[in-house]
Amino acid sequence: MFDNKAILITGGTGSFGQRFSTYLLKNYSPKKIIIFSRDELKQFEMQQQFTAPCMRFFIGDVRDKDRLKTAMRDVDYVVHAAALKQVPAAEYNPNECIKTNIYGAQNVIDAAIDTDVSRVIALSTDKAANPVNLYGATKLASDKLFVAANNMSGAKGPRFAVVRYGNVVGSRGSVVPFFHQLLSQGISKLPVTHDEMTRFWITLDEGVEFVVQNFQRMQGGEIFVPKIPSIRILDLVESISGQREYDLVGIRPGEKLHEVMVPQEMAHHSLEFDDHYVITPAIKFFDKTVDYFKNKLGEEGLPVEDKFEYHSGTNPHFLTVQELKMLDKVVL
Repeated sequence: MFDNKAILITGGTGSFGQRFSTYLLKNYSPKKIIIFSRDELKQFEMQQQFTAPCMRFFIGDVRDKDRLKTAMRDVDYVVHAAALKQVPAAEYNPNECIKTNIYGAQNVIDAAIDTDVSRVIALSTDKAANPVNLYGATKLASDKLFVAANNMSGAKGPRFAVVRYGNVVGSRGSVVPFFHQLLSQGISKLPVTHDEMTRFWITLDEGVEFVVQNFQRMQGGEIFVPKIPSIRILDLVESISGQREYDLVGIRPGEKLHEVMVPQEMAHHSLEFDDHYVITPAIKFFDKTVDYFKNKLGEEGLPVEDKFEYHSGTNPHFLTVQELKMLDKVVL
């Protein structure tokens, strides 16, 4: 579906944007891949690696709607990956996080509507479900904006959807490369904020493929959630360091003990498919009726049970220490 199409990625110099660009170049013949980000050094570094003629690099900030509109001219698909994502940094700099994650999201929506983009997928996070930190709260607000945007765009305008998933193995700033860095510096015991902590776990390649699939599935208004495994933090420590000894440092500002991707309060809006869940809109779209039980690929879903919750601590699928070791070798 991306052959001879123009795709724009906000925050495109990040881990997702680089891997998504690699996937597009390997599997399709896109007309343009536009990397939209505000860091000129990261763009320069990415240009050295991505030399295909279809690559374009736009310096700009999602806080600037006019620049977004310029970049989105003649664009078919948008992936909105730009965000301020560090939980403690958001707690200490709340206004900056709000400007990028909420106002920036609205700017992406407005620019997509003004330039007649076809489809937009916004990347979300497990922290947006029942948020306890500012980062999660801003991403929940962003998710709501992208769902409601399907009303703003009208019957013939762009379709908007959200992809929500958990911690990405090996992404920049994540715990796995941080642990490896500490071990390389001679640290004997890895720091753990709480020994009962669990997290959802997904590889970058799995995240990219899930986004691609959902461009094909989406009708507009969905929050797509993949079925992925969980990990226990002490299993991760053992898989990386070879021992279960650790330094308990305490939970960081805004950090959760466990994560949720489908909250119990949204069970009556949620559908289960073979390899993913869909949270359907809580609002009505006045210009259209959408049957979310059957997506654009013909896959059929069923309502989840009452009081269903997709929770990292009660997830039936946990990775073992050995599986984590093997994943670490593949990803890093």
